[in-house]
Amino acid sequence: MNDTSPTFLWGASTAPHQIEGNNVNSDWWAREQQTPGMALSGDAIDSYHRYGEDMRLLADAGLNAYRFGIEWSRIEPIPGHFSKAELAHYRRMIDTALGLGLTPVVTLQHFSTPKWFADEGSWMVESAIDRFARYVTEATSILDGVEWVCTLNEPNMLAMMGTMMKAAEAGGGDWQSPTIEGDVQMVLPPPDPETGHRLARVHDRAREILKERTGAKVGWTVANQALTAKPEHQARLVEERYVREDLYLEAARQDDFIGVQSYSTQEVDGNGPVPHAPHPDNTLAGTAYRPDSLGMAVRHTWEVTGGVPVLVTENGIATGDDTRRIAYTDEALRHLGAAMDDGVDVRGYLHWSALDNYEWGHWEPTFGLIAVDRETFERRPKPSLAWLGGLARSGKGPTS
Repeated sequence: MNDTSPTFLWGASTAPHQIEGNNVNSDWWAREQQTPGMALSGDAIDSYHRYGEDMRLLADAGLNAYRFGIEWSRIEPIPGHFSKAELAHYRRMIDTALGLGLTPVVTLQHFSTPKWFADEGSWMVESAIDRFARYVTEATSILDGVEWVCTLNEPNMLAMMGTMMKAAEAGGGDWQSPTIEGDVQMVLPPPDPETGHRLARVHDRAREILKERTGAKVGWTVANQALTAKPEHQARLVEERYVREDLYLEAARQDDFIGVQSYSTQEVDGNGPVPHAPHPDNTLAGTAYRPDSLGMAVRHTWEVTGGVPVLVTENGIATGDDTRRIAYTDEALRHLGAAMDDGVDVRGYLHWSALDNYEWGHWEPTFGLIAVDRETFERRPKPSLAWLGGLARSGKGPTS
């Protein structure tokens, strides 16, 4: 059993575009209206106005941390123009978290960007690094007292989503969110390595600014697929791991922490990743029910980064059965505890997600500890929230 210090983080995570609503200056808002098969985010779940209620539910349950994002497209709606009102809004969010005893884990970019940035060519134009650096510099003005900052969320998924978005817009079929496989037995395309290396440069620049201007621990989060292979396919496994996540893990070796985000595993054969086979235990996202993936992902991340401290920034299950959510999370935490017993330095566990929300083009999969009525925006905590809060109140860490 791991006894955690008061600094061990027990919490939940969200992303601004998925919960705030009416993010009208973002590239995602525009693409939702242009891309076949993509549902609109609209009002989302109105957390832009209801963040205080959301945070209080987490704190009252016993959690001590909340990961949330600040939205670049609100803060810099046109190039070089920064909204003092929006900066003040996100500062109020930080202050609210601190006042409730929640350690804020702030993400600076969670998939969405300003529409003007996308129109300029997004991440692959040379000016992108300076554009993001300008935003990060401005954002540091509201980060006083914030101990944890994530620069980019899942850059490996970000590199993949651009390719998928272009294919859908070019008539390659309806949009299929990379976070949801559904009934389509698909394999996600590999992230473009050129984009990956560019995002690593973006991250390096942002880290330099944050280290110079704040006292926060700085890192980024990576989508960890816990890839496996039979002995005869080990060479292909190494190739797939590098392009899909190790490139991004290696880029974190100078960071203060690495965010691990794990949900399931995937096998690799001689042709690459194997689609998840249909199975009654598969989640609403189409992935296999594999709570052991968290331990696998944490161990692999620890090895590749050379011992960078781990913060689990996302782990959860898409299910409408909250009893199953508790069972999945309980087992995932046991595997996390076993990795900690073996020497992996884990600083906290943040569940995905705090609330049922907009899932990047879809509404159906439910990951949240809190249900939301999308007509009235009423919040309804699920038993899993009280269960996870009880673990946090116990003062004990994940157990193996």
